[in-house]
Amino acid sequence: MNGFRLNGIARCLAAASGVLAVIAADAAAQEKQQPTERAFDYWQPESMTRELWGPGHMPKGMMARLLRHTTYVDFGVGKEYEGAKSPFTGKPEAIIAGAKLYAENCAACHGPNGMGNGDMGKALSPSPALLAYMIRRPIAVDEYLLWTISEGGKQFGTDMPAFKDKCSREQIWEIIAYMRGGFTEVDHK
Repeated sequence: MNGFRLNGIARCLAAASGVLAVIAADAAAQEKQQPTERAFDYWQPESMTRELWGPGHMPKGMMARLLRHTTYVDFGVGKEYEGAKSPFTGKPEAIIAGAKLYAENCAACHGPNGMGNGDMGKALSPSPALLAYMIRRPIAVDEYLLWTISEGGKQFGTDMPAFKDKCSREQIWEIIAYMRGGFTEVDHK
């Protein structure tokens, strides 16, 4: 009986030492995988690899943009913008007029092609919206665009000015027509 017990204890000790060896090997492997300091990678900057979501992880620009979108989804727009529809959808003359208005009022921040790369926009935080991308998203319905351009971004903590006092509603619709037209280069004569 004693031999049987000693044999069982020896087997338990052997199994335990095997488990400890596996744990030690795993810990050594994880230690080797610890991130190391790396040089700036233009193809995949750190901002694209780090955790963006969760408490305290969201960048200011993303927070401002999501706040505008969430406000629209949860509460809609003011009465003056509800159900607004562009009278200029697909009209070439509106796209041409909108190109000139966009160049005068929007390109300095949002860039000539709507990619947020205008000279004045480079100094803004959060950066200007990527209109060329955003205009093709499902949220870019007429009432949302009219509300966004008319009211600006002050209520969301951005530097986007309100254009309702600078441009007429018709002019804002022309800018939207130009954006929907794909920011095509237009002769402003």
